[in-house]
Amino acid sequence: MTTYRSKAPLRIGLAGGGTDVSPFSDLYGGAILNATISLYAYASLTPRDDDKIVIHAIDRGERLECSATDFLDPSEGPLKLQKGVYNRIVQDYLHRPHGFELITSIDVSAGSGLGTSSTLLTAILGAFSAWLRLPLGEYDLAQLAYDIERVDLKMAGGKQDQYAAIFGGVNFMEFYAGNRVVVNPLRIREEIIEALNFHLLLLYTQTTRESANIIERQQKNIEGEDQAALEATRQLKAQAYEMKEALLKNEINNIGEILRFGWEQKRQIANGITNPFIDGIYETAVNAGASGGKISGAGGGGYMIFFCPGNCRFQVIDALREIGVHVQPYTFVNKGLYTWTS
Repeated sequence: MTTYRSKAPLRIGLAGGGTDVSPFSDLYGGAILNATISLYAYASLTPRDDDKIVIHAIDRGERLECSATDFLDPSEGPLKLQKGVYNRIVQDYLHRPHGFELITSIDVSAGSGLGTSSTLLTAILGAFSAWLRLPLGEYDLAQLAYDIERVDLKMAGGKQDQYAAIFGGVNFMEFYAGNRVVVNPLRIREEIIEALNFHLLLLYTQTTRESANIIERQQKNIEGEDQAALEATRQLKAQAYEMKEALLKNEINNIGEILRFGWEQKRQIANGITNPFIDGIYETAVNAGASGGKISGAGGGGYMIFFCPGNCRFQVIDALREIGVHVQPYTFVNKGLYTWTS
C-alpha cells in the first residue's frame, strides 16, 4: 500500500509580527518578513482497505481509532488539527468516508512560537492533497489551511504561518482585506544567508503558551481602537519594510537594532506578550553582547531570536547557558511544503 508523506518547515518571524491578524490587516494592511528553518512538521498517510481510521500524533502520544465517518468532532479529545483537516477533506473532496492511517509529528513542542499548529495542519493537508491528487496551487493550499484553522476550528491567529510553510524561503508578505495575500519571495544573496545563520541565535525559553489567548487580546485592542496598540502595530508594519531593506542591501549589522525596535513595539500590543522570565533572558543576552532580539510568534513563551554582531555569539551562548537556556541549532531553508510517496 502506498504511503503519502509530507513535511513543512517551521518559520522565524523576523519583522512585522501581528500585522497579519484581523482586523488590523483588513483595516490597514499588514506586512511581515519571515524565513523558514530546518525544523519541520511531518505527516504520513496510508490508505486502508477497511473502513477504519487511525490517527496517531506520535510525538504527543495521542491516538484515535474509529470507523470511517463523515465527521470527527474536534471539540472531543485531542487531535483537533488532524480532525479539522479530515472533516474539510470529506466535505469538499472525498465525499465519502474512507479508511486510512495518519501519523504526525513536529520537531519542536507545540506553542513554540514557530508556527507549529499552522505548519502541522499544512503538512497534514499536503499528505491528503497528494493522496487525492487535489488540483490546488500554493495559494489555494495556504488559503484552505487558513480556512480550516481559523474558520472551521475557530483558532485565533494570523495568516503568515500557512503561507510560510507552503512557499518556504525568505518572504516579504502583504495582507489585505478579503483574505488577499501577496507573497514576495526575496532573493537574498548566499553570503547574507550564511551571515544570518551565524549571527542570529534561536533559543528555547523552556516554556510554551497558548498563542490564541494573546492574539484574542490583541484583536480586542485593535477592535476597541486602543491607540497605543494601534500605533505599535503600525510601527511593526514599518519594521517589516526596514528589515526587507536591510537584507536586500546587506546592511546586516542593522538587524539587531531593527529587532530591538520591533520588540519594544510588540510589548505594547497586548498583555501577556512578555513576563519577568522573558525579560530576564532578553537582558542576559543583551548584556552579553546581543544588539537586539525578539520573541517568536505571539509571545508569552516559546522561542526567542537574538542578533549577535561580530563574534559575540559565543559569549551570548555561554551567558544563556548559565541561566539554563540553550540555543537551538538550525539553518535557513528555501523549500516549503514537500510531498513524496514510499
